[in-house]
Amino acid sequence: MVKKLPKRNLFMVKIGDIAPDFFLSDSNSRKHKLSDYLGHKVALYFYPKDDTPGCTKQACSLRDGLATLIHQNIMVLGISADDQQSHKKFSEKYKLPFTILCDSDKKVCKQYGVISSRWFIGKQLEGINRTTFLINEKGKIVKIIEKPNTDDHTTEILAGFESV
Repeated sequence: MVKKLPKRNLFMVKIGDIAPDFFLSDSNSRKHKLSDYLGHKVALYFYPKDDTPGCTKQACSLRDGLATLIHQNIMVLGISADDQQSHKKFSEKYKLPFTILCDSDKKVCKQYGVISSRWFIGKQLEGINRTTFLINEKGKIVKIIEKPNTDDHTTEILAGFESV
């Protein structure tokens, strides 16, 4: 009997919604609330796993374009389910100058609707869908980028904010 895969989650949040606030730790145990970033544009990106090929390319793309993003008043926040130690190692290895937050229980990932189920070796697993939410200075979601280009995500973010 073939098991059917559940369909990809529909986003629980959508364009025009106020981005749900959260309270998460970074790799140095510093706490961050999304609401602390009001007054800035935020590129909130969810990714599957530290130090994997696609996630590394995406993070390095954002690292290399960060000065341009900051010049446009855009802050970058990354979120995955990895723990603080993994984030610290990942950030140091690739010299990532932006904040990566730990969502080990996937509560925020679920809140934003970026979790989907996959079958792997006969087991159903929960995974994070690579997704970026562009949030304006007032905390409103203005664009959702599904399946971002890991090689040039900075350009997508800039174009996304320019188009709104």
